[in-house]
Amino acid sequence: MSENKPNTNFVSDIKNIIQEARQKTVVAINTAMVFAYWQIGKRIIEEEQNGTQRAEYGKKLLSNLALSLTTDFGKTFDTRELRKMRQFYTCFPIRDAVRPELSWTHYRLLIRVENTDARNFYIQETIDQHWSTRKLDRNIGSQYFQRTLAHQQNKIADIPVHYEFIKDPYVLELPNNLTHKEKDIENAIIKQLQQFLLEMGKGFAFVAQQKMIKTETSNFFIDLVFYNYILKCFVVIDIKTTKLTHQDIGQLDMYVRMFDDLEKRESDNPTIGILLCADTDNVVAKYSVLNDNKQLFASKYQLYLPTTKELQNLIEKTSK
Repeated sequence: MSENKPNTNFVSDIKNIIQEARQKTVVAINTAMVFAYWQIGKRIIEEEQNGTQRAEYGKKLLSNLALSLTTDFGKTFDTRELRKMRQFYTCFPIRDAVRPELSWTHYRLLIRVENTDARNFYIQETIDQHWSTRKLDRNIGSQYFQRTLAHQQNKIADIPVHYEFIKDPYVLELPNNLTHKEKDIENAIIKQLQQFLLEMGKGFAFVAQQKMIKTETSNFFIDLVFYNYILKCFVVIDIKTTKLTHQDIGQLDMYVRMFDDLEKRESDNPTIGILLCADTDNVVAKYSVLNDNKQLFASKYQLYLPTTKELQNLIEKTSK
């Protein structure tokens, strides 16, 4: 080795030190600015409350403040952003409620969520799952919280809390020109696997497509198989492009029993089965094994994000 050429490991170590330092610097700056925006929001609220005519005073206060700040600091402090900082403080009036793990862009999305329970849910999920702002925006827009809550309420009252990932409906976000054939939907899910895993929730890893289960007399093929490393169990998914039927439920029940018998290891928990169908049927669910089998679930799928009207109907349904 040339005396003038540094050791490769030595150079790699130095680069890692620089990269880690830069990352810590970015995090530190982000945390400092988030708390600064909280303090700005707090001071705006305090100043507005001292005004004799609060509404008119607040309007002029923000305009004048924005004019002064943008001159020195740029558009980051225009009237629109100052309103968001004020709203930020209103949503999080206790400084300790502000989480340093989240960026200002995360908080700009979170303050749009009016329901406190939903907002707290998104905060915790964002931290636990390391959601990017794009993922957070998508999940808020698709009412991830409400869909999870709706399915828990529609299943059974004592649904285990660790099955909270089950949702109804599942929003697949597949191409609009996709044909409504089970095989096409299955293949489209595989092509957009990362997006589907995000929709499924935390702890999922893909195992197999068209998983073959052999018995003494026949071979059976399960559409999709995942493993949840948090629950320590397999999750089998059967896709049906029709409305829920007793036959579909019976087939899923059989798949789960076969998987437990032939594939599950002793260290694994019982297999969970999810039937993704074009539409559910409460009557069929009530008078089938879905009603008392805590390992089986039926959920509707949507190929696209729900419309505003559909989301409103869902919220009204879960609030009853």
